[in-house]
Amino acid sequence: MNPQGNGIFLKSMNSFFVGGATAVLEGLPVEYRSMVLNGSPREVNPNGEQVYGQMYVQEYRLAQPRHADPVLLWHGGGMTGCTWETTPDGRDGWLWKFLDAGYDVLVSDAVERGRSSWARFPQVYRESPVFRTKREAWTTFRIGPVYDPDPPQRKAYPGQQFPTAAFDAFANQWVPRWPGHESMILAAYEALIDRVGHCHIVAHSQGAGFAAEIARRRPQAVRRVVGVEPGGMPQAAPIEALPPHLVVWGDFIEASGSHWVGYRQQAERYLDSIRGCAGVSVLDLPANGVAGNSHLPMMDRNSDEVFQRVLKWLQS
Repeated sequence: MNPQGNGIFLKSMNSFFVGGATAVLEGLPVEYRSMVLNGSPREVNPNGEQVYGQMYVQEYRLAQPRHADPVLLWHGGGMTGCTWETTPDGRDGWLWKFLDAGYDVLVSDAVERGRSSWARFPQVYRESPVFRTKREAWTTFRIGPVYDPDPPQRKAYPGQQFPTAAFDAFANQWVPRWPGHESMILAAYEALIDRVGHCHIVAHSQGAGFAAEIARRRPQAVRRVVGVEPGGMPQAAPIEALPPHLVVWGDFIEASGSHWVGYRQQAERYLDSIRGCAGVSVLDLPANGVAGNSHLPMMDRNSDEVFQRVLKWLQS
């Protein structure tokens, strides 16, 4: 239910693709393979035009939105728009929360992720993909210092807000990623902004760095940027004006070692460089009395509380 007690009523729920290019493949061997259950082998010819670099977007439009500009939700590295839809332990995600707050919402799967599809390797994508392990996620997402395949042997940080019992279910969301595809991903995000127009961007991790860069490229269209735990930020360069930025940080950054300390320092350097042309706010959750958040505040057990703080800034 929304604050008026009227429920959430959608005018439409659509999907579309933006961006993309066409590669022409030649000289590849023709194969004969079964393409359906119990089917006979048939010719499979990979030569010809193949589309790549497109991005999938799902669009939720309210019957009576209470805000003029929609919220765009961008996920982090090795993940998809599922980041925002439902928490690993089954609670409402920020997608629903923003709809409930009266915003139209567009949630996307970045290029090469989820429903945006892949491209042939090595003919189109030149490098092999990177796959996330459970051990790497447990430590990189700052859930705990010790990972073990046996769940009872894992050690989370004291006061950890991530629902650790749902960690293995969360692992089902991860998808491969290709290093070095930043320009292709940014091109699709630019195409999305050009299609949507005025909007707010709420982005996580790698996506937060992309959001900051897109705000530089389309400062008249992007109204506000929320970077949740940004990993990677643009190179600073003079610009006349930028939209307001909010950066949200969770807990255990120092405890996790140099990896996240470096990302935070990089983000702080960028924010310092734009203070003359943009309003900059930092929501350090532990410093504001909210302890225990992982790298995934939108999935942590206190995700509703964090959302309310983000919403308050967005509407300020």
